[in-house]
Amino acid sequence: MTTSLAAPPALIDTHCHIQHKDFDADRAEVIARAVEAGVGRMFVVGSDRADNPAALELAGRYGFIHAICGIHPHDASSLDDGLKAELARWLSHPKAIAVGETGLDYHYMHSPREIQREAFVWHLRLARELGLPVVVHSREADDETMEILRSEGRSLRGLLHCFSGSAAMAREVLALGYYISIAGPVTYKKADAMRDVVKSVPIERLLIETDAPYLAPAPLRGRRNEPSYMVHTAAEIARVKGLSIGDVARITSLNAFQLFGVGDVPDAVRIAYPIRDSLYLNITNECSNRCAFCIRYRDAFVKGHNLRLERDPSEREIIEAIGAIGESAAYREVVFCGYGEPTLRLDAVKSVCAWLKERGMRIRINTNGHAGLIHGRNVLPELRGLVDSFSVSLNAANEADYIRACRPDRHGAWQAVTAFIRDAVREGFDVTATAVALPGLDMDECAELARSLGAGFKIRTYDEVG
Repeated sequence: MTTSLAAPPALIDTHCHIQHKDFDADRAEVIARAVEAGVGRMFVVGSDRADNPAALELAGRYGFIHAICGIHPHDASSLDDGLKAELARWLSHPKAIAVGETGLDYHYMHSPREIQREAFVWHLRLARELGLPVVVHSREADDETMEILRSEGRSLRGLLHCFSGSAAMAREVLALGYYISIAGPVTYKKADAMRDVVKSVPIERLLIETDAPYLAPAPLRGRRNEPSYMVHTAAEIARVKGLSIGDVARITSLNAFQLFGVGDVPDAVRIAYPIRDSLYLNITNECSNRCAFCIRYRDAFVKGHNLRLERDPSEREIIEAIGAIGESAAYREVVFCGYGEPTLRLDAVKSVCAWLKERGMRIRINTNGHAGLIHGRNVLPELRGLVDSFSVSLNAANEADYIRACRPDRHGAWQAVTAFIRDAVREGFDVTATAVALPGLDMDECAELARSLGAGFKIRTYDEVG
């Protein structure tokens, strides 16, 4: 029978061991506290012959708990033919969603190195055979872990749980297509290296876990960890990434769905969508550029929001979408920025801006700077008093690089961008030119061009959107 508890689609603890004996006295209360704290789902991870069935039993009782089955490297020596057969059977359970945790642990050496390596490879091959993601454990064995993943883990889906490696290792993990899961140690006072990893990894490739009962976050360090404590880890990730906890919950929950196929995906397309303390408006998916690096060619989601419009919304629909989000005054600014070029819909922009200005809102437009080319006139005087600032995608220091990177659909686009920046500065708008840090693009030259046009300059991370 499935136990029913209210489980909002919020944070997902992607790795915990609440089937362990540490929780025998108060397991139901631990689960209830997690739900109350906003943890909507928990993935319970097996590690040996005894607790894999316990993980499955717990998953069978709670609809929002799922099991991950594998043999921990500590117990690799126990992985005989009989246990291999049992593990394959456990993974056929409808609530089993991944293989693991497996990997290498050279700290305690409870199993010999070669035995651990053989077990790790076997798990990876089983994951490939079953079409399941794999959860990888690596402790004091990063070089060998990556060596095996390069040879046996390619084309698999998976994550490195409780990541403690370097930023260089994180980059290679991402290049292999794996996710990185962050646990409580990121909150520790001396965890600057781990925070640097979090800062460098796109939020779209991060997951969160507790590894309960181990590794309780500050300020609860030293206690038995439990899923409800994950809010402290989420808060620290939000701080490092410059996001809200709601952003982190929404994005990492989507990440968990994309990796494990479990969770709630926002299927409703967003016209108005919050990120951090700003409200963004997605008013068209059409654009006069076809930038090779644009996220819209790869994904429907930005920061956990579905932006794939079926059609351009009307002015009334845009205003209604703003109202549905809540009181617009709660946001620092409203930003016209979706999957297209907002100035293609200049009349709608002016109308919605006028409505927002009546409510005292600060307004920014993120634009490719083609408005003058699109409309055949300088539109900036029409936006005076309606728009406070522009963020203009410069993305190059010369016309040749611009055409190569942004692939505009009309002649004169480069001249239009530079003219827009210069004229917007002269009109008194707050203007920032931006450039995506593309391989081979000289950021110093881009910054110098922006300054010569009178604008500020900001570098945008190549694989970070929103």
